[in-house]
Amino acid sequence: MNFGADIPFVTHLGFTLEHFEGGASVLGYTPAPEHLNSFAVTHGGACMALLDVAMAVAARSVQKDMGVVTIEMKTSFMRPAPGDGSALTARGLLLHRTASLAFAEATIYDAQGQACARSSGTFKYVRRRPAEGATAPEAGRAPARPISTD
Repeated sequence: MNFGADIPFVTHLGFTLEHFEGGASVLGYTPAPEHLNSFAVTHGGACMALLDVAMAVAARSVQKDMGVVTIEMKTSFMRPAPGDGSALTARGLLLHRTASLAFAEATIYDAQGQACARSSGTFKYVRRRPAEGATAPEAGRAPARPISTD
């Protein structure tokens, strides 16, 4: 399933989109060895990225032509997310939305269905730039115009 946007970091981490509808999302992720910490479990930063994307996708699922940017997120880690090659699943849920903001939550589950980490977050809806005739920024350069959070 397609995320509806080219997100190089998500592609790099290998997240897969399994559900993207009606205020809910489901993402799959099998952490690679380079995504682990010194305890051989999934790095907290990789978990937070997965939670962030799961919430953002849930927020976008009710208006797929819009993008969202993260305003804030809080994360709690309940147990290590395994780094043994088993799959993780993130489930996102849109809790409430206004014309410009989305409030969402997401949880990461291990292969046994145990919750590993949970986040809540606030996202701002932003219009996507037209894809037609658009060109990607040169490698290593930021986009010409930053996305406003105002």
